[in-house]
Amino acid sequence: MSLFDDDLPKKKTVHEIGSDLSLLSVDELSARIALLTEEIARLEAERARKSASRSAAEKLFR
Repeated sequence: MSLFDDDLPKKKTVHEIGSDLSLLSVDELSARIALLTEEIARLEAERARKSASRSAAEKLFR
């Protein structure tokens, strides 16, 4: 390890659906679960926002 390793940008954790999980540690698996949980919350919030927008448009045009 170099003294300058801390200065390098950290690699962003990404998860590919269906990837091999056998090489990941428990901590890495926990990090991926947290990442995916946050992404699910983001997707659900966007779905709710779009659903509300659609409902408002349908009420307007009735």
